Amino acid sequence: MSAARMLTGDRPTGRLHLGHYVGSIANRVKLHQRYESFFIIADLHMLTTRNSREDIEQVSHNAREMVTDILAAGVEPDRATFYLQSAIPEVGDLNTLFQNLVTVPRLERVPSLKEMSRDAGKEETPYGLLGYPVLQAADILCVKGQVVPVGKDNAAHVEVTREIARRFNHLYGEVFPVPEMIMSETPTLVGTDGAGKMSKSKGNAIALSDDPATVRRKVMGMYTDPNRVRADVPGTVEGNPVFAYLDVFHPDRAKVEELKARYRAGRVGDVEVKEELAGALNRFLDPVRERRARFEGQRGLVDELIFEGTERTRAEVRRTLVEVRRAMGLTSAYTQVRRRAERYRKAVGTPA
Repeated sequence: MSAARMLTGDRPTGRLHLGHYVGSIANRVKLHQRYESFFIIADLHMLTTRNSREDIEQVSHNAREMVTDILAAGVEPDRATFYLQSAIPEVGDLNTLFQNLVTVPRLERVPSLKEMSRDAGKEETPYGLLGYPVLQAADILCVKGQVVPVGKDNAAHVEVTREIARRFNHLYGEVFPVPEMIMSETPTLVGTDGAGKMSKSKGNAIALSDDPATVRRKVMGMYTDPNRVRADVPGTVEGNPVFAYLDVFHPDRAKVEELKARYRAGRVGDVEVKEELAGALNRFLDPVRERRARFEGQRGLVDELIFEGTERTRAEVRRTLVEVRRAMGLTSAYTQVRRRAERYRKAVGTPA
């Protein structure tokens, strides 16, 4: 490899939102200029919680939308390799081998798995969801990823990857790098309803592709201080989603601090604060919308990027798997069987 590699990506469940941006995409935009970057379209991971026929039929559409969002956010297409996870069956082979390097109790300690199961409406955790971090380890290590930008929710998953890499190297020799995690500056972003993190499934998200009117409508409907019945009632800033967003997306820190002081003193109404936020978000999203329109105008480009990236990644994964099997001794085991079979055939006169 000529440069250190970064592996990152998302499940193709729809368009990306501001929570994705602060959680990982902002980091990706910065880091992809420094690292050789692979972006996974993780449709096999999607199956752990969304595996109906209808969900699967939406994968190609959602993949295009997701990649377009990533490009619109600032990732340059000539510096990124996008690939569809399910189109690389060798990843499943690596996942099978890694399953023997981690225990069930260790996976049960990954805190986000129970939350993912609950959010998906599962009464019991599916086997595939329990093994989610193992498949993620296969994703990262199949291209020998050295850097993984992560949000708070995914850090525990990547720690499993680091443990598997160290365990494999200890048992079979140095094959994998132990990937470094690069945390986002804003680990999570609360939803517009103030009830947990931003999520498409909860309907509390502002999409990167939302038009100005939609952004303003969602902002004006945001949850604020429920005890504040009039503008002259002192309000609470801490835990207030409107101010959480202003802290992240408003470039004028002095203006934000002024609004906080006035809000606490009961000298500004929620409408004025929300108008300020809507304006800041739309100014932030305007260049994202412009880039999205440019890529959408090049029909077939995103499909070409995914196809080309998948073919390139599969070649990389095949090389990794050969190296893994050789290190484990699996290649020599079958070679011995084949050679003995060939000698037997020769002895009894059976055609090869």
